[in-house]
Amino acid sequence: MSDQLKDTGFTTRLVHADRILNSPEDGSVHSPVNSSVLFNYPKVEDLVDIFQGKVAGHAYARTSSSSQSALQNIMTHVEGGKASLAFASGMAAISATILSLLEAGDHLIASRFVFGNTATFLQSLKRFGIEVTLVDVTDVEQVKIAKQDNTRMVFLETIANPVTQVADLKAIGEYCDEQQIVYLVDNTMTPASILNSQSVKASLVVNSLTKYIAGHGNALGGIVVEMGNFKWSEFARIESGFAHLPDFQQVIAQIKKRGLRDMGGCISGQSAHLVSVGVETLALRTTRFSENALALAQYLDAHPKVKKVYYPGLESHPQHQLAKTLFCGFGGILSIDLQDNVDCFAFMNRMKLVLNATHLGDTRTLGIPVAHTIFYDIAQQEREKMGISQNMIRYSIGIEDSKDLIADFEQALA
Repeated sequence: MSDQLKDTGFTTRLVHADRILNSPEDGSVHSPVNSSVLFNYPKVEDLVDIFQGKVAGHAYARTSSSSQSALQNIMTHVEGGKASLAFASGMAAISATILSLLEAGDHLIASRFVFGNTATFLQSLKRFGIEVTLVDVTDVEQVKIAKQDNTRMVFLETIANPVTQVADLKAIGEYCDEQQIVYLVDNTMTPASILNSQSVKASLVVNSLTKYIAGHGNALGGIVVEMGNFKWSEFARIESGFAHLPDFQQVIAQIKKRGLRDMGGCISGQSAHLVSVGVETLALRTTRFSENALALAQYLDAHPKVKKVYYPGLESHPQHQLAKTLFCGFGGILSIDLQDNVDCFAFMNRMKLVLNATHLGDTRTLGIPVAHTIFYDIAQQEREKMGISQNMIRYSIGIEDSKDLIADFEQALA
C-alpha cells in the first residue's frame, strides 16, 4: 500500500487510489483510456523480453494494456490482495480461473446455491472430466463430508442469488486452509466495503465488476484477486514454467496465460476506465442500498400480499446472526415470494420506479421474475432444491430515497 494511503479510511482510499497508485500523466486524477491493440518497441529485444515474461510490459491487448493494469492495481488495493487479473465479465473471470487450475480427475466442491449461469457452467465442467459436488455451504460440515482425496478447490458465493443464503465463510476458509484446498470466493454480492475477504482466508476472490464495483450499469468486467493466503508452490496444478516466480505471482501468471490469453476474455480499455471511476463511490453506494434494502424488507415482511421475504438483515433470516458477524451491512439483494393469488407479472408492471431488468448493483432499483428468466434453464426440480419458487421476484435495491421505494411497492401491491 502507498504511504499516502496507509492510514486513511476505506472511502478515502477508493477516491484517491487511481491517482496515487497509477500516477497518471499530466496531473490527471484518472488513468486515461488506452484503446490500442498493439504496442511498438524500438528494439525487438524489448518485445521478446515481454513475451518471455522477463520484464513487465504490454505486447497485445488481449493479454494486457495500461488501462487493464490500472484497474488491476486499484482492485488489488481494494481487496487487500497481492495481485489481480481483470476480465471481460464476471463469468469470464470464474470460468478462466477454474479451467486454469483444475484438470480431468480433479474434484470441486461448490455451493448448491450459485447463480444460474454459474450453475450451468459447473455442469459443463463434468464434460471435461472434472467432478463437481454441490453442497449446502451454510454449514461447513457439509463441505467436510463432501471432501475427497482428489478435492482441489471449494467455490462459493458469499450471499446466494436470489435466495440470499449466507455461506459459513470463516469456518469454510479455516477448513480449506487446514486441508490446503484452494478457497475460491465469489464476492460479487458483498464487495470489499461489506466483506473483508482476508478475514475469511480466501485464496482467490472473484468479482463481477459489472455489478456493485462499477455501479452504474455502463460497463462489463470481472476480476480475480490473489489474496496471499495459499501456498501455490505446493499446488499440484501449477505448471513448472511458473515455478520461478514469487509464490503469489505463480497462480496469476498461470491464469493469465491459460485463462485470459488462451480463452480470450479480455476487458476493453473503456470498460476498465469506467469501472475504475465507478469504484470511487462504492462505499457510499453500498451504505445507501443496504439501508434501503433493510427498510424495504421490513415493510414487505409485514405486508399481507407477500408470503416471504429473503434478506439477511431480517432477524427471521436463517443466517441473520452469521451475516451480522461477517458483513458491514446486509447488501442490496432482496427477494420475495408473493402470495399464490397475486400475479407477479401484473404486480411488476404496476411499478413506476422499479425497472424490469436483469442486473445487480445499479444505482436504480431493479426487479426480475426469477424462475421465468435468470433460472429458466435450470429444471424446476433443481430450482425447488435451491429454494426458488415460481412466484419469486428478485430485487437489486438502488440508492433512491427509501420512502419513494416503499410508496412504489405500496401502490403496486394495493
